[in-house]
Amino acid sequence: MKAGMLSRHLSLVREWTSRTLKGRYQQTLLGWLWAFIQPAAQAAVLTVVFTRLVPVETGGIPYVAFAYVAITAWTFLVSSLTDMTNALVDNMSLVNKIYFPREVLPVACMLARLVDFVIGGTVFVLIAAYFRMPLYPAGLLYLPVVVVVQLLLITGIGLVTAALNVYLRDVRSLLLLVTQLWLYASPVIYPLEAVPERYRLVYSLNPMVGIIEAYRDLLLRSRLPDHHFAISAAIAVIVCGVGYAVFKSLEYRFADVV
Repeated sequence: MKAGMLSRHLSLVREWTSRTLKGRYQQTLLGWLWAFIQPAAQAAVLTVVFTRLVPVETGGIPYVAFAYVAITAWTFLVSSLTDMTNALVDNMSLVNKIYFPREVLPVACMLARLVDFVIGGTVFVLIAAYFRMPLYPAGLLYLPVVVVVQLLLITGIGLVTAALNVYLRDVRSLLLLVTQLWLYASPVIYPLEAVPERYRLVYSLNPMVGIIEAYRDLLLRSRLPDHHFAISAAIAVIVCGVGYAVFKSLEYRFADVV
C-alpha cells in the first residue's frame, strides 16, 4: 500500500513539474533560451566588471568560467526558492478542494528549475571547450552528489518559505532581501581565498560556500571538494529535515487561512 501511495505521489510530482515547465514558457518568444540567457548575461557583466574595472584573482581560471559556474548554481537557488515560496498561494483553489501531499507543489517548482539548471549548465561545456580546460572524469562522477546536496538545501528552505507565505505574505519580500544579502556573503563574484583565514570556519557555515566551491573544484580545478563541502552537506541534511517538519506542522491549517 505504501509503495502504491509513493508511486502515485511521484507520478503527481512528475506531472506537476511538467505542467510548471510548460506554463513558464508558454507565449514567450525565446522559450527555453531564457535558461541560457539569464546566467550567461550575469556572468558577462561580472566578467567585464571584475576583469577590466576591479580585477579579481581567480588562480589562473578564466573569470567568465569562474563566474558562470557560481552564477548558474546561485540562479538555481534563488529561482527555486522564489517559485517554491509562491507555490501554495498561487494554487490555493487546488489546495482547498483536493487532498494530496501539499509539498508536491513546491517540490515540483524546484524540479522544474532543476531542468533549467541543467540546460543552463550546458553553456559551461562551450566555455570549457573555448578555453581548452581539462576534463576531470572523477569530477563528473562526483557532480551529482553536489547537486543532491544543493537540492536538499533548497528543499528545506523552500518548504519553510512556502508554508510561512500562506500565513504572512511578507515572506516573498523578505526572501528577496535575504537572497540579495546572501549573494554577497557567498563566494559567487570572489574566491574563497579572498576571505581571511581566521574567518573561514565561520564563513563556511553558509552552506552555499561549500556548494559553490565544490562545483568549482570539480569543474575548474580538477580536484575533489574539501571539508567546506562536508560542512555544507551536513547543514543541508539538517535544513531539509527541519524544513519538512515545519512544513508538515503547518500544513493542516493551510485551507483555513485562505
